[in-house]
Amino acid sequence: MLRYAATRLISLTLSLVAASLVIFAVVEVIPGDPAAYMLGLNAAPEAVAALREDLGLSGGLVERYLTWAGGMLTGDFGTSYTYRVPVADLVAARLWISLPLALYALALSTLLALPVGMLAAARRGRVTDYGIMGFTQLGIAVPNFWFAMLLVVLLAITYPIFPAGGFPGWDAGILPALRALTLPAVALALPQASILARVMRSALIETLSQDYIRTARAKGLTEGQAIRNHGMRNALIPVLTIIGLQFSFLLAGAIIIEKVFFLPGLGLLIFQGITQRDLVVVESVVMLLVFAVILVTFLVDLAYALVDPRLRHAR
Repeated sequence: MLRYAATRLISLTLSLVAASLVIFAVVEVIPGDPAAYMLGLNAAPEAVAALREDLGLSGGLVERYLTWAGGMLTGDFGTSYTYRVPVADLVAARLWISLPLALYALALSTLLALPVGMLAAARRGRVTDYGIMGFTQLGIAVPNFWFAMLLVVLLAITYPIFPAGGFPGWDAGILPALRALTLPAVALALPQASILARVMRSALIETLSQDYIRTARAKGLTEGQAIRNHGMRNALIPVLTIIGLQFSFLLAGAIIIEKVFFLPGLGLLIFQGITQRDLVVVESVVMLLVFAVILVTFLVDLAYALVDPRLRHAR
């Protein structure tokens, strides 16, 4: 197990280094000068040059990359060109919205998808299976921002159960904060639950055709007992992959939902950084999200090893 974890950790560390090079190169080749953008079109060249020097943009690419990467390793993400505050403070404030929202949506989608996928697999080829597959196809096809607006109309305006937007902050209490995140989480969870339920169904159907499942049935186990006791564990491997990918998407890809519900999260911060040419914010936040994706991938790999003993003992 330790050998497997060390191998995966080395591989993911190299992926992190490669991702930092790609992110820095892509952001640096985007047209536009942040100093010229901040001072306006009629700014004097001397003022632009002075501001570039003040922002640390006058050095070479290699020097700037090493400075940025070294700062990331020590927890110094630099200072925002636009807000003139440390990027770490901006990220910390936004992370306490995006991270709970992603976890909330992931929990909702997982709690809904796993039993639904198991039911569809147990009733495969029947009316229940066809109905579940039809609803999951609809859940994938419906745009989440349109579903979000329907939720606002129904549960925030027609029946004012949840707030229509905004975030009161965690200082206002856990319940008001969770109420503000409920509709966005449901809007994000719908397509993810649909995808996860279909993957769960397919994985279970494939598992149920194996010889050891037929042996379990021959020993007198019912279909449900065979799924729960023997099929579920082996079917979890592709499901874990989808859950890991979904968490990464929910953490970084909720820009539209954050706009609909006026949530100042990480996605909105990246969008603002791009439009304002705040390069250090874009580079640092994207790098943090890449690190989150790689970390989740590493944890999913460890979960594979726990679920599948063959990986723990493979050389």
